[in-house]
Formats: sequence, C-alpha cells, structure tokens
Amino acid sequence: MRVLPEPSAQSLRLVFLFVFVMDVAPSPALTAGCPDRCVCDDQLVVQCAGQQLSDFPVDLPLATRQLIISNNRIGDLPALQLNYLSDLVYLDCSNNSLTEISESTFGNLRKLAYLDLSFNSLTQIEDRTFGPLASLVMLRMTDNPGLSEIHPDAFAENAALQVLDVSRNNLTALNISSLIALPALRSLGLSGNPWRCDCDTEDLCLWIQIEGFKFQDEGQTVCQGPPDMLGQRLAEVGMQLRSECHQGLGYWDYLFFIAIGFVIFSAGTVSAWVMGVLMVLYERYSKRKSEELDSEDEEETVTRGPGSGGGGGNHGNGDLSKPGMQV
Repeated sequence: MRVLPEPSAQSLRLVFLFVFVMDVAPSPALTAGCPDRCVCDDQLVVQCAGQQLSDFPVDLPLATRQLIISNNRIGDLPALQLNYLSDLVYLDCSNNSLTEISESTFGNLRKLAYLDLSFNSLTQIEDRTFGPLASLVMLRMTDNPGLSEIHPDAFAENAALQVLDVSRNNLTALNISSLIALPALRSLGLSGNPWRCDCDTEDLCLWIQIEGFKFQDEGQTVCQGPPDMLGQRLAEVGMQLRSECHQGLGYWDYLFFIAIGFVIFSAGTVSAWVMGVLMVLYERYSKRKSEELDSEDEEETVTRGPGSGGGGGNHGNGDLSKPGMQV
C-alpha cells in the first residue's frame, strides 16, 4: 500500500492563512468599493470626514447605512450617485460648501432617518425638498448664514419628523402651516435668527407662546426688528402683534368693503326692478282678465234680448183668458 506523504509545515501555514482570510473577509457589498481617503467598516459605515474632499465620494458600497462626509469642501450632492444608497439611514453633510438641494437630491432615500446640513452655504429650501424622506426623524440645518427662506410646504410630507433645528441662519419670517400639521414634532430650534416681529410673524409668535414646550431655546429666540421690539422674546409679543395687526382697516380692506357694498346695492336694485316688472305684468294680466269677463257678460245679455223674461208671463195670461172667452 502506498503511503501519502505528510504535509509540510509550509503547506499547513498556507492552509491556516487561507482559512483565516476567508473568516475575516468583509461582505461582498463592502468589497465592491470604498472611496479614496475614506474608511469602510463591516458595520456598513463609511467615514470620509475631514479629508479635504471637494467632490462627493465615488465607489461607495451600495449597502452603506451610514455616510459621514462632514468637514470637507463638497459643493454639491449628486442625486444620481446619492440615490443609489437606498439603505442609507444616517447622512452627515455638515461643514461643507453646499449651496442648494432639491427634491431630486433625496429622491430614493426613503429609509433616511438622520440628516445634517449644518454649516453650509444654503440660501433657500424649496417646495417638497424633503418630501421623499418618509422616515426622516431628525433634521439639522443650523449655521447657514445665507438661508433666508424656507418654503411653507418643505416639510409637509415628513410625518415622522421629531426634531428640527434651523438655528443661527438668516430667517426673518417662517410660515408654520406645515409645521403645525406634523404629528410627531417634539423639538424645534429657532434661536439665532434675525426675526422681524411684525404681522408676517404673528402666527409664529403665537405658536411659540402656545407650544412653548417644543422650543428648547425659546429664551434665546428674540426679535431683531423693528426697533421697538428689539430683544423681546417671540413668545412675549404674540398677543401684542395680534392686537396691532387686526386693529385697523387697511387700503385693501376698504376696497373690499366698497366692492361688497356695490355688489349688494346692485343686487338690491336689480331685485327691486324685477319685482316691479312682475307686479306690473300681473296687474295688467288681472285687468285684462276682468275686462274679458265683463265683455262675456255683456254679449250674453245682448243675445237674450230685452224683456225676454216678461214674454213668458204674458203667454201664461193668454192661456188663462182663453177659457173665459169661451165661456
């Protein structure tokens, strides 16, 4: 019988090395690619913070669940590349050079729960910008010095949103129609903005006064204008603005009342004219009907002739006299 040779020590080492590499090899989703100057771990986290990147990283693993690209110089979030990451739940884009975002930017990120856009150069938030983010729970957009406008319906479809922070931007007014309708909202940061406390912010001030528990920085949310409101907390001026903004009538109010009065006067005049015409027509109709009835009575009288009723009496008398004459 032929005896097989015993394996050498070098062969055993190669076998053990192969088994070890197979045991610790990362998943295929992660080995598919990892961006330069980024670190990808087996927890599906891609860390690219502070790498002086000027462009959005490419070759991201499709199974990425957390992407951190903070503290770079990235100026744009390409929708085509970003929306391949359909399993993304955490996205930190803070401290970059982003100037704009739109609805298409996050079109396929339906699992995203945390989004940080702080310390960028955003100037406005358009309609439905965050509409596709159905699972969004926390949104931070602080410290964007040029951010002066947020569309009233920017958060209309984010029913899961619990924390929203827009502190230290350049907001002077904020339409709260969509915010009031958010059932899960628990915290809203508004401090550090140059709020102008006038009739445009009346609803916001009243809402802060009523829902004060939602504003963790309510004490630092103060008016920056007009001069007589400078430094006052928004929660303190709500009732004052309500009394001032609804105290007198404006130019358009007077025009509205004039228009309403003209409409009412015109409607009354037309109604009176129509009623008068109808009354005249009815009176003429009644008079004509009466004349026709009188005319019919006269014609019937003429047809019978005068004394037609007395002839019957004479005829009776003649019949009675004949017997007497015979006698």
